[in-house]
Amino acid sequence: MPSEARPPHSQTPVALDDHARDNLRFIRETMERAGSFTAVPGWGGVAIGITAVGAAVIASRQAIAFDWFATWIIEACVAVAIAIWTTISKARNSGTSLLSGPGRRFVYSFAPPLFAGALLTLLLGRASSTGAIAGVWLLLYGTGVMTGGAFSIRVVPLMGLCFMVLGTVALFSPASWGNALLAIGFGGLHILFGAVIARNYGG
Repeated sequence: MPSEARPPHSQTPVALDDHARDNLRFIRETMERAGSFTAVPGWGGVAIGITAVGAAVIASRQAIAFDWFATWIIEACVAVAIAIWTTISKARNSGTSLLSGPGRRFVYSFAPPLFAGALLTLLLGRASSTGAIAGVWLLLYGTGVMTGGAFSIRVVPLMGLCFMVLGTVALFSPASWGNALLAIGFGGLHILFGAVIARNYGG
C-alpha cells in the first residue's frame, strides 16, 4: 500500500516545474509587450514618404535657396501632422495608451535629437550654410528614431540606423546631392519601412 502511494508524490515536482515554466514564459511575454510602444504607424510612414517625394520634386525646381528651404519646412509640418494623426488613430484602434510608460519613453527619447536638429537648422540658416542641412536633418532624425525605437518594435531602430548612415553620407557629399538624399531618406525609407510595419505590425 505505501508503495502505491509513492508514484503520485514523485510526479508532483515535475508537474509543478512545468507549470512554473509556463507561468514564467507568460510573464516574460507580457512584460515584453507592455514594454514596447506598438502604435508606430506603418501607413502613416508610407504617406509621409509619398509627400516627401513630392516635396523633393518641388524643391528641386527652386532656384533660390530660401524657397528650397521653405519647401522642406512645409513638408516637415505636413509630416508631423500625418504622424500625429495616424499614431493617435492606430493607438485608439489597438487600445494602446499614448501616455503609458512605453509611449512616454519613446517620446522622451525621440524628441531631444529633433530639438537639436531644429536649433542647428536655425543656426545653419542664419549662416547661409544650407548645404549641410540635409545631412543634419537625416542624421539627427535617424538618431531620434533609433533611440526612440529602443522602446518600440524591432524594425524601428533599424530604420533609424539607415537614416543615420544616409545622413553621414549627406554630410560628406556635395551639397548638390542634398535634395536627392532627402528624397531617398524621408521618401524612400519611410515608404519601405512604413510598408513593413503596416504589413507585420497592424497598420
